[in-house]
Amino acid sequence: MNVIIFGPPGAGKGTQSSFLVEKKKMFQLSTGDLLRNELKSKSKLSEKLKKIMDSGKLVSDDIINSLIEKKISDSSIKSSIIFDGFPRNIEQAKSLDTMLKKYEQKISVVINLVVDNSILVKRISGRISCSVCKKPFNEFFDPPGDPAECTTAACIDRELIKRSDDNENTVSNRLRTYEESTLPLLEYYKLKGVVKNVDAMKSINEVTSQINCIFNDL
Repeated sequence: MNVIIFGPPGAGKGTQSSFLVEKKKMFQLSTGDLLRNELKSKSKLSEKLKKIMDSGKLVSDDIINSLIEKKISDSSIKSSIIFDGFPRNIEQAKSLDTMLKKYEQKISVVINLVVDNSILVKRISGRISCSVCKKPFNEFFDPPGDPAECTTAACIDRELIKRSDDNENTVSNRLRTYEESTLPLLEYYKLKGVVKNVDAMKSINEVTSQINCIFNDL
């Protein structure tokens, strides 16, 4: 089956996708990865991509669709794809439907990770990490303890690092952008009857368990 994991920044899409890759042997299709891999390929398209990205322009839907179709047509991963970061709008969703139909596939389920915005703000704005071993913590949900309890002995001299864009204002803006431009996609897939809601405010294991139950019912 092909799956879209849907949800706002900080909902846990990456974490749950990695579990599906490991446990269900699915292929995680990330537009970012596709672009990076194409740039490394030294193809004619890679030269065009480099010029676009170096100029700071957005890569067109036509190019993204071409890269995605190349993967959809790969028989080794047929009907076992997790779409990560795509589609982002209704037009992309319609293009994806057309491509999947061409290769006798479809979206079986859209996993909608539901989290209150107040929790998302804390999840993202509270992120910090050890400067030595890079172990992640959260000021609100998983505060760092004694440095001696970190990953390595060298962590005793650690600093706690916070990304400059992990602040409340930036996070709130990202969530607003998500709601305005991406949330309409949910309605598109609801009309197709493929959306399954998951309470993503529970623990990681409990969220995984909910997703497994959805898979078992398909």
